Amino acid sequence: MAKFQYGGMAVIEGVMMRGPEVTSIAVRKEDGNIELDQEANSQLPRRYPFLKWPFIRGTYVLIDSMVVGIRMLNKSANMSLGEDEEELSSGEMLISGLIAFALAVLLFVILPTAIVHYTQQYTGGIILQNIVEGLIRITFFLLYVYAISKMEDIARVFMYHGAEHKSISAYEAGEELSVKNVRRYTTVHPRCGTSFLLIVMVISILVFAMLGEGSLFYRVWSRLAVLPVVAGLGYEFLKFTGKYYSCQWAKTLIAPGLLLQRLTTREPDDGMLEVAIAALQAVLAEEKTALPAAEETAVLQTL
Repeated sequence: MAKFQYGGMAVIEGVMMRGPEVTSIAVRKEDGNIELDQEANSQLPRRYPFLKWPFIRGTYVLIDSMVVGIRMLNKSANMSLGEDEEELSSGEMLISGLIAFALAVLLFVILPTAIVHYTQQYTGGIILQNIVEGLIRITFFLLYVYAISKMEDIARVFMYHGAEHKSISAYEAGEELSVKNVRRYTTVHPRCGTSFLLIVMVISILVFAMLGEGSLFYRVWSRLAVLPVVAGLGYEFLKFTGKYYSCQWAKTLIAPGLLLQRLTTREPDDGMLEVAIAALQAVLAEEKTALPAAEETAVLQTL
């Protein structure tokens, strides 16, 4: 049975880690202590085995990762608050998540599609139109990541992102999880969600070209409709290249994604490494007995 591929994400002043059975979150409190919390993972893939089928599993993992990620971001925000600060309500969390999703659709789907639709007389056939649209989408994404990286709070999240990658890489190399050992590893990782997003944007150029031309309404909604297909293809590509990461051809294919991670990760300090290690150790400790029976799956590491 294949070894489980642990994944996680950076959260506010902390790190989330996901194992086959539980998700753990570790957050650095204002008083300097590390607070841990855990929750059981969804059992839907066990109830409905088709969710683990190739190409379908990518869509499920993406949706599940987004839902869990938003919940953990909000949880970390509340965990990191001081005693005199007011926690976010469930309604505020839901509204913030919906706004973030709407902005993502506007920036990365509607705007690139609209720009190409209204300038199609200058871009030629459908293939060239989709290449231009894809390049605009990637450009918007790079500008977005660069812009938010200049924000102090986001820069700290990117440092925790680097700590997450380092701790997982050290564990996968069989190292003891100590700050000294984890510090030696790189802040980039072949299974990172940043790489996944870039892969999806590249694959979308080919898939969207098959949709043909039409009104702006058709172009936008047809792209949204086939996003699950694009996500499924991107997930399988990420799993395949991750499995053969030691091969030079695989390293070449994922090199752009690793390069992009230089924007979404930063070198963490020792305190951040302690938090990432605490989150990973909490998952490992919980699943010592459950791991042999768990089915292999790859969990996207997100921004």
